[in-house]
Amino acid sequence: MNPGLKLILMIILVLEISFIENLSLNVIIIIICLIYLLKKRPSSKQLVGLFLGPLIPAVGIFLSQMFYGNGGSLLAGVFATRIYAYVFLGACFTFSTNMTDLMKALEQSFHVPAKFVYGILSAFNLLPKVIQQIKVIRTASLMRGVKINFWSPKIYFKAILSALQWSQNLAEAMESHGFVEDQPRSQYHPIRLTQRDWSQFFAILVVFQGLVLILNSKFL
Repeated sequence: MNPGLKLILMIILVLEISFIENLSLNVIIIIICLIYLLKKRPSSKQLVGLFLGPLIPAVGIFLSQMFYGNGGSLLAGVFATRIYAYVFLGACFTFSTNMTDLMKALEQSFHVPAKFVYGILSAFNLLPKVIQQIKVIRTASLMRGVKINFWSPKIYFKAILSALQWSQNLAEAMESHGFVEDQPRSQYHPIRLTQRDWSQFFAILVVFQGLVLILNSKFL
């Protein structure tokens, strides 16, 4: 499916389950997402992270609703499993979508401004360099006998200065390669929005709505 259309689909599903208090629906979504993720063959570390990452907020909201809410254990279970449903839907999107393809699809198929798209891509691709620069700054400080902790504002101020320099170099490089904002551009890697993409989009929505209707009991 077109990455941009897939993003819209995920947003719709997340918004819809946010207003549906249905335990069975959340569990079914988690199971379907887990089956899909297993086909992508994630590492055991990634799978463990998917289950343990949301555990603390899920337990927290379960206990809060259980002891201080009005819906009892069933509504507490709905809220807790909803957090896992969010996480697993997001994981399905993340594991199946390349960031570059997503931004290109938003630009080509959904007419997102090129300046915004390339700005996001620049920040995304510069992130590893920023992390590496922070390590370099800390190492250089240790060589001078000065220890900088990770919460120190100095380290992030220096990293921001480096990032600003990189962004300026990147802007100049784009201009030297003929990038002009709001001008028609050819695409080296076109990502099209096809009829098949729309068919998959509406098919998933129809199946989801049918599932909601079948489980149309407030606390089923």
